[in-house]
Amino acid sequence: MTLTADHHDTDQQRDAFAGRLFQTTLAALDLWAIYLGHHLGYYVALAPGPVTSSELAAQTGTNERYAREWLEQQAVTGILSVDHVEADAQARQYRLEPGAAEVLTDSDSLSYSIPLVRYFVAAGLLVPDLLDVYRTGGGIAWTRMGDEVREAQEGFNRAIYRRLLTTEDLPAIADIDARLRADPPARVADIGCGSGWSAIAIAKAYPKVRVDGFDIDPAAIAAAHEHATNEEVSDQVRFEVRRADDPTMDGLYDLVCFFECLHDIGRPVEALAMARRLLAPGGAVIVMDERVAETFTAPGDDVDRFMYGWSIVQCLPGGMADQPSAATGTVMRPVTLRAYAQQAGFADIEVLPIDTDPVRRWYRLHG
Repeated sequence: MTLTADHHDTDQQRDAFAGRLFQTTLAALDLWAIYLGHHLGYYVALAPGPVTSSELAAQTGTNERYAREWLEQQAVTGILSVDHVEADAQARQYRLEPGAAEVLTDSDSLSYSIPLVRYFVAAGLLVPDLLDVYRTGGGIAWTRMGDEVREAQEGFNRAIYRRLLTTEDLPAIADIDARLRADPPARVADIGCGSGWSAIAIAKAYPKVRVDGFDIDPAAIAAAHEHATNEEVSDQVRFEVRRADDPTMDGLYDLVCFFECLHDIGRPVEALAMARRLLAPGGAVIVMDERVAETFTAPGDDVDRFMYGWSIVQCLPGGMADQPSAATGTVMRPVTLRAYAQQAGFADIEVLPIDTDPVRRWYRLHG
């Protein structure tokens, strides 16, 4: 009787797990289709109103037969709606509802999700390199991951920096907000600035400040220069391809920031020690990183699942490229940052009461 019951439980577990993988595969296929729709301009063409496959193909310079198959897939999976399902295949009109249009086309929306799709596809392109580094213990430098990863990272953070960073997040830190508004004008170092949207947001919100953005990726810095010019803050913001460990910069900055990058840095203790040296008297170091659980649990919540997923394909390989590496990975818990900060000479870290974003946590380093 016990054997029969155990066998039944095993069958249920097997079937449930097989079902989970099938649903995961369906979701992955949706991501590939969304990726195509984004890069081919299909969603932008659909946003104003319903189109047929011929109209979509003509507007986007693509093949009608491929466009028709894509439209049908999007309708079958529930992303698009169809007028007159019973009509001839080439006569059907497909529409993108406003809510979905925001998620798929509005890069300034906090719900914009195309960058996640681009990350997913870009990770697939790195599979041969990932297999190699898992066997050898090497890494994949962010500069090797290509434009798709860089642009996905930029897109993932852009709306957050433009919509939250200087309207809710930094204003919640009263003394820092006051210093950024005061005279003499404050200087800010944005370490790991990427494509520059955090530095640009600070410059636009605090017109007195001077922001220096540093990153080791030339393509990201080139994009940052272009963005700063377009946003008309080039007189306030300077971007450089360099590590911020030049001793001539010691003591220059009132605020040193690490926005969603410290877990990617191969030697975070050295980076934090450098930040400490950069501070002017009374200056502050803040870190914005992932809002993961404070301790490891299994199974974990959706945020930890999300962060571990990116860690195994991008963040850990990226950090392992710079040897010797702390090999932090995406899941940097508060206890880990506290250890890094104390090794770098800080007395402690403070978790700040900023909860505007469910997947990011803010820290201030003291001492």
